[in-house]
Amino acid sequence: MIDFHLRKALHTAAGPRTLDVALALAPGELLAVTGPSGAGKTTLLRLLAGLDRPDGGFVRAGGQVWYDQDARQWLPPQRRPLGFVFQDYALFPNMTVRENLAFAAAGQPGAGPLVAELLALMELTELAPRRPGALSGGQQQRVALARALARRPRLLLLDEPLSALDLPTRLRLQQVLADAHQHFGLTTLLISHDPAEIARLAHRVVELDLGQVRRVGPPAPEPPGPLAGRVVAILPSGRLLVQLAGGPTLTDVPAPPGRTYAPGDELALTVGVE
Repeated sequence: MIDFHLRKALHTAAGPRTLDVALALAPGELLAVTGPSGAGKTTLLRLLAGLDRPDGGFVRAGGQVWYDQDARQWLPPQRRPLGFVFQDYALFPNMTVRENLAFAAAGQPGAGPLVAELLALMELTELAPRRPGALSGGQQQRVALARALARRPRLLLLDEPLSALDLPTRLRLQQVLADAHQHFGLTTLLISHDPAEIARLAHRVVELDLGQVRRVGPPAPEPPGPLAGRVVAILPSGRLLVQLAGGPTLTDVPAPPGRTYAPGDELALTVGVE
């Protein structure tokens, strides 16, 4: 159980406000946090990680106290058993993929086998000798997630980790994230602005606005939206034969304007009702 009540002064476009959030996360829960810019979402994650000092409250993880204002207890960030995945990946550019993971896993029991397991789970084994600059955005994000997991975190913090990726990559990595969450039995706090992503991944969602909790409850049903697909063939009519993500289903669709497609290319399909 991760149990916390945190307070912190915020400077927002609407003037001074106070972040005041009290929540408890059950073991194995994936909790999404959403809300407008300036609501305090990233600040909340930074307070939990110990990267910023709260103005008051407490953080308890199982039997361990990470922060307690009244008891004057403070566990520095490097001693908190958590992983943090940032929007900009924050990988070490001078290290290879394997070295990034090994650095994070240093001191963990079975560090070598753990790094090999994460490389395989994230489909990074062939990319292990490369440096981040030679990777795509989706590949870098998989490395960032694997590096966070290399610490065997009690709590995983994700700050809009997929927001900068194209739709097919985002959908694929949502499944990677869901698989990793289940495989490692994680407790996860995810910031997201994407209702579909929240519906796919989260057990509960917290809506923040100007530092205050407006709602806590189950996520709304997933809204209809684009589907990811891969071009299998170009038909004589110029239409595309596309395999939908997640299964063997094939469909033919008009080629979207403005680009020439080839077999193997990914694209997003908009669902419509006629």
